[in-house]
Amino acid sequence: MHKDLHELLRSLRVWDPEVTRLPPFDPAAAPGAPLPLFAEWFAEAVAAGEREPHTMSLATADAEGLPDVRIVMLHGADEEGWSFATHADSRKGRHLAGRPYAALAFYWPALGRQVRVRGPVTTAPPEQARADLHARSAGALAAALTGRQSEVLHSPGELARASESAWDRARREPDAVAPTWTLYRLRPAEVEFFQGDAHRRHVRLRYRHTAEGWVSELLWP
Repeated sequence: MHKDLHELLRSLRVWDPEVTRLPPFDPAAAPGAPLPLFAEWFAEAVAAGEREPHTMSLATADAEGLPDVRIVMLHGADEEGWSFATHADSRKGRHLAGRPYAALAFYWPALGRQVRVRGPVTTAPPEQARADLHARSAGALAAALTGRQSEVLHSPGELARASESAWDRARREPDAVAPTWTLYRLRPAEVEFFQGDAHRRHVRLRYRHTAEGWVSELLWP
């Protein structure tokens, strides 16, 4: 089994030119702040056919400082920060309550690009969390109403019954409130843009927020 895995790994090639376009990136022409460049790269990822460009890895740490990571959805990015949502009593919600600092990573393989963001995390006002949830699909509301995220599930049937009830309520009450649903905002202290290069001369442009504003610098790949 392990041999098959290693053979499969060795057979894979990064940035196959048949499916990947490695665009040029001139860091000297980059804007003075990371948000405009992120918006530009995000739009280009959509145009390149990335199926879920708004999904991102979210890394948090528990009370002992042990890391954890999962895939979540980006809900927005503006001057207030990069936004995502979850239940306050979920594992990541508990992590953020104890250590309100996190890191995000986007990967858009069709373009050979990554964006990494890290910084302190705050919670948005409850009315903004409700508005964000109700602007999404009935399925998103049903999932939020199902709740109990990260708790032990005793049987698939238990989930099916809770989900069916939540779907029914979401259809009947499109403005239903999920009390623990929370909108979080990560205000970036650092943002790194990584552009892959076929000759492995990757471009890494890092923005750091200082008391005087944003400063940028290149990093060795």
